[in-house]
Amino acid sequence: MKAVILIPARLDSSRLERKMLADLEGEPLIVRTWRQALKSRLAERVVVATDSLEIAAVLDSCGAEVVMTSPEASCGTERIAEAARHIDADVFLNLQGDEPLISPANIDLALEPFFSNHPPDCSTLVLPIQPDDRVQIEDPHQVKVVMDARGFALYFSRSPIPFRRNTHSSTIFYRHIGLYAFRAEVLEKFSALPPSMLEEAESLEQLRLLENGFRIQCVTTFVDNPGVNTQEDLELVRSIIRASLQG
Repeated sequence: MKAVILIPARLDSSRLERKMLADLEGEPLIVRTWRQALKSRLAERVVVATDSLEIAAVLDSCGAEVVMTSPEASCGTERIAEAARHIDADVFLNLQGDEPLISPANIDLALEPFFSNHPPDCSTLVLPIQPDDRVQIEDPHQVKVVMDARGFALYFSRSPIPFRRNTHSSTIFYRHIGLYAFRAEVLEKFSALPPSMLEEAESLEQLRLLENGFRIQCVTTFVDNPGVNTQEDLELVRSIIRASLQG
C-alpha cells in the first residue's frame, strides 16, 4: 500500500492575503506545513500541488516536490486530483496547506485504515466535543458529524447533530477535522462528480461523497492543532511556534 500526501496551495485567499507565504518565525507557512507532513510514518512521499510559480519557487529552494496545477481548479480536491494523475500511489491524503502545526500522528491515524484488510473509500478524523460545550456544538463554523456503529459517517452538518429532543448524558458530539485520505480511484471519481444538493446547501464538499454512495471511515483523535484562516489565527500560530523555539 503506497500512500502519498498531497498539499494543495494557492496564493490567493479571501480572508488572509498571501497566507501561504506568511512568515512563521523565519519560514513561510507552506514550508512549515510541508515539513510537518514529512514526519508521517506511513506516507512515502509529500507533494505540494499549486498554480503559483511564487509558491513553487519558495518550495523548490527548500527541496520540496511540487506539481504545477491549473489555476482553474475550483477547490483543493480538484487540485489534488489533478496532481494525483501524475503520481503512482494507492492512497492520497489531502492536507490543507494552511496547517503548519498539523500533528504527524493525526496524518497517520487518517492513513491507518488503508493498511487494513478492508480499506475504506475515504477516511477522515473526528474529535469528541463535551456535551455541555454549547458554543462549539452550535457554531456553524465547527462542522459536526454523526456516525454509525462501525464509525462510518452518516452525515456532516453545520447544525448541531444529533438534535437532542431528549437529553441523555450518553449523547456524544463529534467535530469534524478536515483531513481526508482517499483510495486513488475514489479521488478520481469524486473530482469528476458535479456538486450535490446537500453539499451546496451546507457548503460541505464531503457530502458529495455521501450523496453518491461512497463511505467515509471516521477515526477519532484527541489532538487538534489550529490552522490559519485569519490574521488572528496567524498570530496564534506564531505565538505557539515562538514558545516552542524558546523551549
